[in-house]
Amino acid sequence: MCPVVPQNIKPMAVILSFFIAHWYLSLFFQTFFLHRYAAHKAFTMSKFTEKVFFVLTWIFQGSNYLSAYGYGIMHRMHHAFADTEDDPHSPKYDESIFKMMWKTKTIYSGITNKTIVPDKRFTEGAPEWVAFDRFARSWPSRILWGAVYTLVYWQFATAWWLWLLLPIQFFMSPIHGAIINWFAHKYGYRNFEVGDTSRNFLPVDFLMMGESYHNNHHKHGSRANFGGVRWHEFDPTYPVIRLLDFIGVIKLNPARQVSLTQVKKAA
Repeated sequence: MCPVVPQNIKPMAVILSFFIAHWYLSLFFQTFFLHRYAAHKAFTMSKFTEKVFFVLTWIFQGSNYLSAYGYGIMHRMHHAFADTEDDPHSPKYDESIFKMMWKTKTIYSGITNKTIVPDKRFTEGAPEWVAFDRFARSWPSRILWGAVYTLVYWQFATAWWLWLLLPIQFFMSPIHGAIINWFAHKYGYRNFEVGDTSRNFLPVDFLMMGESYHNNHHKHGSRANFGGVRWHEFDPTYPVIRLLDFIGVIKLNPARQVSLTQVKKAA
């Protein structure tokens, strides 16, 4: 005799699966395309492939789509000015995570809208697709994705507390950024003594697709693998990068990679 499964379990599973899939897929395109490619050029890709990833980033980030141009330039500024007054986001100069997020949003929007003109060293080679960015960042696009998320919850959210996940999905990309930019500059351990407060936030990064190894990243910014210094530091994004390199979708930039032996020696 089959056990009786409460009727609300399956709809609940749909919502939780939807949320988890959105969390990790949105985060993958942020760390892979916006961070490791747009900001650091850890690998190269053709212009056609670049446009494909612009579209995929829009699909999986949805209502909280971030421009590769604005993100890439702002992140380069973060590395250049880490934990100084010119850092776009530093817990050292912001009293709360919300104040830091608002400051980050203001600088990011200024760069993307070109009301802020950064130094040429930050803009050189930054991927840009003006027409698509304008569409993907528009309010109609954001409202459309928000409506899709809301319809999914309307159909399947059978418990009131499931609706608490919906606002997180509306603002998932800024939340991803805030987790690292705030907590990984305040909590965790350090493999390297660098001139900022960066830390490895999680010993085993089950949550942030390798982004938690923030101290490793600040030491070797252009290295495609954020983990690998200690035995437990597995970067889930890196095997995907290696696979895409192997099948020819992207090409790892050898000049920007640091061998694991060199990394461990530096530690």
